[in-house]
Amino acid sequence: MACLTLAAIAYLLAIREFFNASAFPRRVAIVGLLLAAVWHIAFLRLPPGADDDIHRYVWDGRVQRLGYNPYVVIPSDPAARSLHTAETRTLNNPDLPSPYPPGAQLFFRAVTAIHESVAALKVAFVLCEFAIVFVLLDLLRTSKRAAHLVLVFLWNPLLAVEVAGSGHIDIVGTLLLMISIAALARRWRSIAALTVALSVAVKFLPIVLLPLYWKRVRIRDAALAAALFALLYVPFLNHGRVPIGSLGTYIQSFRFNGPFFSMLAQFAPPQLLAALAVVAGLMTASWLRRTAPVCSPDLFAWPMAATLLCAPVVFPWYLLWLLPFLTSPSSLLIIVWTLSIIPTYVMWHYRTVGRPWGALPSWVMLVEYGCVGIAGVMITLRHFMRPTSPATQAD
Repeated sequence: MACLTLAAIAYLLAIREFFNASAFPRRVAIVGLLLAAVWHIAFLRLPPGADDDIHRYVWDGRVQRLGYNPYVVIPSDPAARSLHTAETRTLNNPDLPSPYPPGAQLFFRAVTAIHESVAALKVAFVLCEFAIVFVLLDLLRTSKRAAHLVLVFLWNPLLAVEVAGSGHIDIVGTLLLMISIAALARRWRSIAALTVALSVAVKFLPIVLLPLYWKRVRIRDAALAAALFALLYVPFLNHGRVPIGSLGTYIQSFRFNGPFFSMLAQFAPPQLLAALAVVAGLMTASWLRRTAPVCSPDLFAWPMAATLLCAPVVFPWYLLWLLPFLTSPSSLLIIVWTLSIIPTYVMWHYRTVGRPWGALPSWVMLVEYGCVGIAGVMITLRHFMRPTSPATQAD
């Protein structure tokens, strides 16, 4: 926790320089990339927690290759005992089938077919992360922005911790989404539509970005993307039914770091509140589509952030979806959130010392969302206190 706090402070100081400078020498970006590679290697060597999500990924890939459906097989079922390995026996929530969409499932199967281990998945996730770097560099170049801004993404403390350290599938969906946006910038509309469909098939969060694709892709491209998304479910159909695994249980019962959802839960059912979280993201995307005709990558962070803010569960790795889009001062409020969420890791510390998993301490929520609120007030005041030019005063 102390190291991450220091890293967050150093990161804020660094991005202040990145945003204030119009350009840095190329060697600065190269050295920055090498530094990021070094600390990613350090995190790759660390084992994830005994019951981290990555052990579920190994299980899902393994049971698929053995001919079973991960949406049907329950890991704790005595009949499935012989299917386990040393790395899957400690997976979390063993009484539930998999909640991950079909795109994620196929990725688990592909990686475990090469090597069935936590280490193989972590390496695959890091490769996806560095692939994002190349896509982001292309986007920065096409938008005539400085290449050193890629370090705003690569140096975020969450990245090394949650990709190289714990290993989370979110980075795969983020890569696909970045490819979609890069294709959209080049007017490769079919590729943009297909890759955003694949991104949604990894996790459903980017579905709230669909209004930003309105009239930027053709109807036939949208139809092709919908067909691809449907086809991904075909291998997992259970007696003709579309599988959702434990997704319903997740919405109904799982709670973590979602203050707005928790406040409203006493007035409305969780399914309705989850739908409202999606509506919040869709409305944000629709508003941005109308007010910002230029398809800037920065716009894609805000709808997902709005949905996450209203979600029942906001784990730190969920914010991985936002990181590649935070390359301008306009996204500073979300950048603060990616850092202020660090105190939530105290829950994992409590777990290691034997305390039961439960609600976050109130001080954690105060620090996390209080920092975001204070940053929002400061940004607003700075905007209104900005001196006007003489021409504006004359008008």
